[in-house]
Amino acid sequence: MMFNRYRRGLFIASFLAAPVILYVVYVIAPYLQAFYISLTDWRGVTATPNFIGLENFERLFGDSAFWLAVTHNGALLVLLPLFTIVIALFFAFLLNVGGAQGTTGIRGSKFYRVVFFFPQVLAVAVVAVLFQQVFRPDGSGMLNGPLMALGFDAIGFLSDRDVAFWSVLGVMVWQAVGFYVVLFSAGLASIPRDMFEAAQIDGASRISLFFRITLPLLWDTVQVAWVYLGILALDVFAIVWVMTLQQGGPDRATTVMAAEIYRSAFGHFRFGYASALGVVMFFFTVGFAILSLRLSRRERIEY
Repeated sequence: MMFNRYRRGLFIASFLAAPVILYVVYVIAPYLQAFYISLTDWRGVTATPNFIGLENFERLFGDSAFWLAVTHNGALLVLLPLFTIVIALFFAFLLNVGGAQGTTGIRGSKFYRVVFFFPQVLAVAVVAVLFQQVFRPDGSGMLNGPLMALGFDAIGFLSDRDVAFWSVLGVMVWQAVGFYVVLFSAGLASIPRDMFEAAQIDGASRISLFFRITLPLLWDTVQVAWVYLGILALDVFAIVWVMTLQQGGPDRATTVMAAEIYRSAFGHFRFGYASALGVVMFFFTVGFAILSLRLSRRERIEY
C-alpha cells in the first residue's frame, strides 16, 4: 500500500515538475529580482547595481506624480468594477430572464451575447487607437462630428483635464462589459428556472426577481468579477499609454502607476526607482484581492 502511494505521488510530481519549474523561473524569480533592484540605483547599464536601501521608496512617497497615479488607480479601482458589474448584470439578466414570460431570455439573446463579447476579441492597443479616432476633437470624430453639426462646441475628450479620465474609464468599461455579460449569463443558466417561475407565480416583480434570486445566487461570480476588475484597474497600462495625450496626459490627468513605471524605467532609465514602484503596486494588488475576498465573503447558498 505504501509503495503504491509512493508511486502515485511520484507520478503526480512528474507531471507537476515542469509547470512548477517554469512558474518559479518566469514568475517568482522576476518578482524576487524586482524586490532586490528596488533597493538599488540601477540604471539598466551597469553590471553591478549600487545598493542604496530604502532611498527609492523614500523618494517615491514624496513624489507628487506617484500620488497622482495612485489617486487615478484608486478611482478606477472603485468605478471600473462598479460600472462594469452593474451594466453586465443588467444585460445578463435581460438576456436570460428578461423575456415576455419573465423566466426566459429575449429573442436573439445568443446573437446579442456575441455582439457584447466582440470587444474582447480586439487587442487593447487596437481599442486605444480606435477610440483615438472616436474622440477626435474635430468634425471627423465620431462623437464630436454630430455635436459640431448641431452647432455645439467640440468636447476635448482626451485634451480636457476634467474629461480625459472619464473618457479612459468609459473605454475600459466598454471593453470589459462583454466578457462579464457572458460570465454572468453562464451563472444565470445554472439557476433552475423553477425558482423564477415559483417567484413569478407568487407575484414577484422583475426587480424582486433580480434582488431576491438572481443576485444572491450569482454572488460568488460577482465576487470573482470584482477581484478581476480591481486587478485590471490597478494594472491598466496600454489604454492610457496608447490612447491619451503625453502617455497619461494632459498634464498627467490620466496617468496610472503602470505608466509611471514604464516612464521611469524606459524614459528616464531609473530601473531601481521603477522597481520600487512595481513593488508598491504588487502589494496594492495583493492587498486589494485579499481585502475584497474577505469583505465580500458570505455563506454559500445551495440550490
